[in-house]
Amino acid sequence: MASSAAQPVVREHHSAPDIAGAAILGCCAVWALVCAAGRTARPEGVLLAVLAVAAGYACGRIAGSLLPVASATAAALAGLGLACTVPGGPGGAGGPGGAHAAQFTLAVGAACGAAWAARSPVVRLALRLLAVTITAMAMAAGSTAGCVAGALVLLCSLAAARARHRLPGLAAMALVAAVAVAGCWAVAVDALPGGLSAPVRDRLGDHRVGLWHDAARIAEQDPLRGAGPDRFGELSPTVQESAAVGDTPRSAPLQQAAGQGLPGPALLGAAFGWLLYALWRSPRPAPAVLTAAAALTALAVESVLGDALSFPEVTAGAGLIAGLATARLPEAVPGPLAGEPPALGPIPAAH
Repeated sequence: MASSAAQPVVREHHSAPDIAGAAILGCCAVWALVCAAGRTARPEGVLLAVLAVAAGYACGRIAGSLLPVASATAAALAGLGLACTVPGGPGGAGGPGGAHAAQFTLAVGAACGAAWAARSPVVRLALRLLAVTITAMAMAAGSTAGCVAGALVLLCSLAAARARHRLPGLAAMALVAAVAVAGCWAVAVDALPGGLSAPVRDRLGDHRVGLWHDAARIAEQDPLRGAGPDRFGELSPTVQESAAVGDTPRSAPLQQAAGQGLPGPALLGAAFGWLLYALWRSPRPAPAVLTAAAALTALAVESVLGDALSFPEVTAGAGLIAGLATARLPEAVPGPLAGEPPALGPIPAAH
């Protein structure tokens, strides 16, 4: 009589991350319309960003399921092409240069993700060399922020090779993003200790600090609905007195707070948390998941210090990276959790 077969521990691909993502993105769109109601506000930018994230995520899920290596490599090359060909300023954290830094960062993340999806050691090495090349090109293009972020993503990807569990790494990424937001808000409300205030102001520049102060002041006037989406330029004294191009606070959380009140940055944080949650539930191996999380966290920090998320190609790229890292591999079957030993198959019957 055959002995009973040992049942493997299976990671089932639930739809909870997709439902959560649809709900959060829907709330972002609806709240932007609520904050714009009855005002001369322009919610189109927020709606376009939401649409770009959703479209990028869907495309990544589809392409990553069909051609995981080719699609991620194409995403890396496309990001590199955008960063090198679209006109923009130098690689600071804000303005067009901030978008370029974000594109370099996402391109490195896509190349590293393609390397983890490749089976051949030669192809994997070639894709990592592509990531190194993109990082070097960021420096050559004058994008210091993109070079530093790309190097950090590459190092995190290599270090993830030894990761047996994804949850501690994802928690660390969330903590990094939270610290960046807290530091930005502390600067905006002059809550930094006296010894740190002057060095931080010198590093960020008086213009950007002034923009942050204006955003915090506007958010305090109406903490529930803010002043309305895309009205910061007409309400900020720093923008009106400056000849610099741009009418945003050069910080995504502060821009949301000024335009949509405190629920705005809360929804932005919820969207980032959803991406990390989707990566935690991803059927991909832990190194691929942590690589994508590192790229998205680097983008989150760049968006705290600049206006990278104001560009739809960046938000679409973020969704694409997340989609590629959460797509089921074409030959994948349900298997053990990342970091757990494979379960034993059925025991042959004794004759």
